[in-house]
Amino acid sequence: MRVITGTARGRKLKELTGLETRPTTDRVKEGLFNIIQFDIEGRRVLDLFSGTGQLGIECLSRGAERAVFVDQRKDAAALIRDNLKTTGLEARAAVVQGDAMAYLSACQETFHIILLDPPYESGLMNQALERIVRFDILSGNGIIVCETPAGQALPELPAPYRKDREYRYGKIMLTLYRREII
Repeated sequence: MRVITGTARGRKLKELTGLETRPTTDRVKEGLFNIIQFDIEGRRVLDLFSGTGQLGIECLSRGAERAVFVDQRKDAAALIRDNLKTTGLEARAAVVQGDAMAYLSACQETFHIILLDPPYESGLMNQALERIVRFDILSGNGIIVCETPAGQALPELPAPYRKDREYRYGKIMLTLYRREII
């Protein structure tokens, strides 16, 4: 697993052992960054259920202003800190080791990009979307990127949020939501 491009291009990222974490595949990651490449520079990113931190790190490498990484597992949070140090991006990052739903409920900042990749079949995707909308933490013109198994239906969200496009990569689906400016 490597950083694709930007200031940390080619840097190898460490992965967690075991089956509890499912890193985004290279094909899906490349597709995701082709989709949002012009929406990253100078933006604030939330990488929820961040695992290894590879998606948020890729955003930082591509010029994101700041990224917050949230993962419940202590070993994941430690690995993200290590990967940030390896890439030299730790100064623009914050790592939160804790429950994602609690983080969303207490969040005091807004983000331009929110990356959601919870454990499949956990029900956390819909819960996270509901809290993002309830606490309105996505900036105007912001993007939510959801990674799910292909075929998993995601809900429509109330205005000013709207479901945008879906992209299928084999057994994986990326769904984008956008927040309109009111």
